[in-house]
Formats: sequence, structure tokens, C-alpha cells
Amino acid sequence: MAKQHTYSVTTKWTGNTGQGTSAYKTYERSHVISAANKPDIPGSSDPSFRGDKTRYNPEELLVASLSTCHMLWYLHLCAEAGVIVVDYVDQPTGIMVETPDGGGHFSEVTLSPEVVVADQSMIDKANELHYQAHALCFIANSCNFPIHHDPTCHAIDVIA
Repeated sequence: MAKQHTYSVTTKWTGNTGQGTSAYKTYERSHVISAANKPDIPGSSDPSFRGDKTRYNPEELLVASLSTCHMLWYLHLCAEAGVIVVDYVDQPTGIMVETPDGGGHFSEVTLSPEVVVADQSMIDKANELHYQAHALCFIANSCNFPIHHDPTCHAIDVIA
């Protein structure tokens, strides 16, 4: 029997300005995502949809989920393969397309991890492991749009 995991969070709308949703422009899109014993995540909608640009929007969180899931699998696989990663930074981008009915969907996400490994001899294996990380990523396996990878990797001479 396959292992099953359950994840629970609380999403609380905090944008009632006193009139509720009496009109499209009378309420804020502000909300807070929380989970037991963890810091809150301040959320809103994208500024294009009357959201607060200082808060995370669902689209950013989806892209971040893909990026972090890939990174965590990748680091795990590198550790198992003897590839010593000393730095990892990703600047992923996602493209969402609005539909005529006001909805929309993601058409693609591109992950662009910049990886630094301890030794030049590790670069080929480090690059190869991105494919396996993608195949194992829980979030990527749950998406119905392409997730591209544009990794770069280089080595340092000495582990700092």
C-alpha cells in the first residue's frame, strides 16, 4: 500500500474593510496562510487583480512550490550520488494566461537553478541529476503544464 500524506493549512481572509464583498472594489484581497507552529504567510491576489504587491500571491506560491520541491529532491539526489553542492539559487518564472471568461491557467514554468559544486569532476553528474529530481518532484507531477529546466553549474576550488 502506498504511503499517504495529509497537509493542512488555514487560509483566513483579512480583507473585509467594513462592507464585506458588497461590491468588487469594496474589499481587499488580503489573507493569511498559517499552519501550526510556523510563521504566517501574508497573501493577496496579483496586483493586476486588485491585490497588494507587498504580499505573496497564489501564482508566486505555485512557482515557489515547484522551485523548492525540485531543489529539495535535487539536493537529496546529489547527497546520495556524492555530488557536493555548496550553493543553490533558483530564479524561476511562470507564465499564466488569462482566458476570456476571466479565469486562466499556467502555460509553463521554467526553473533556472544556479548550482555551485565542490569540484569540477562533479559538474556532469550535477547537471544530470536535474532530470531525476524533476521526475520525482511531487509538485511537478501534479501539474498539467510543462516545467522546463535551464540549470547552470560550476565548481569552486575549495569548500568554504
